Amino acid sequence: MSRELEALYANRFDARDRAWKDEVWKILWRRVFSRWVDGTGALLDLGAGYCEFINHAIAKRRIAVDLNPETARTAAAGIEVRATSADDLSFLRSGEVDAVFTSNFLEHLPSKDVVSRVLSEVHRVLKPGGRFILMGPNIRYLADRYWDYFDHHVPLSDASICEALLLKGFQLEHVEPRFLPYTVKGTRLRWRWVIEAYLSLRPLSSRAFGKQFLVVAAKP
Repeated sequence: MSRELEALYANRFDARDRAWKDEVWKILWRRVFSRWVDGTGALLDLGAGYCEFINHAIAKRRIAVDLNPETARTAAAGIEVRATSADDLSFLRSGEVDAVFTSNFLEHLPSKDVVSRVLSEVHRVLKPGGRFILMGPNIRYLADRYWDYFDHHVPLSDASICEALLLKGFQLEHVEPRFLPYTVKGTRLRWRWVIEAYLSLRPLSSRAFGKQFLVVAAKP
């Protein structure tokens, strides 16, 4: 399974795609996500992939979870990498982390039952007051392209993920049905100022081009 993941993503994103994604995530951390993460606490990245998010994030302890062997090879120094399923975080104690992040991951899980188990595990490992930050393709705006990726299994919208979070005992802090465009793959305007301008013009730019949801939930 891990080798299949490695081959799938190696074919999907070439070196230029990955370099551009790294630039985008550097900006996103600084402009968006840093406000919800305590830099003195523990941060867990589920489905960390090539570590574009966790490499730029600032936290006292950084943990990346992914079954792809490339995750360990691309993680920056000091990041703990765990090759384990996201629905089994038994290497962490209850209430051990301050924030959990996941992006474009839950839709790749084999079923909603597995998604449910992942949410339960996140709730367990978060300390009271800890935040769960989720980003992903919103099928509400992507009915024509959502299934173009072979490994998309679970259709999710901002409404369905919020409902699932509430069922698991989370409180919603921030919900954006439209956040970022669907993918960086095939993007021609690969200039930093374009990303900076897009973020500066939100929510107008998100309403026009956003296809992914952003949800921030907290454990009471």
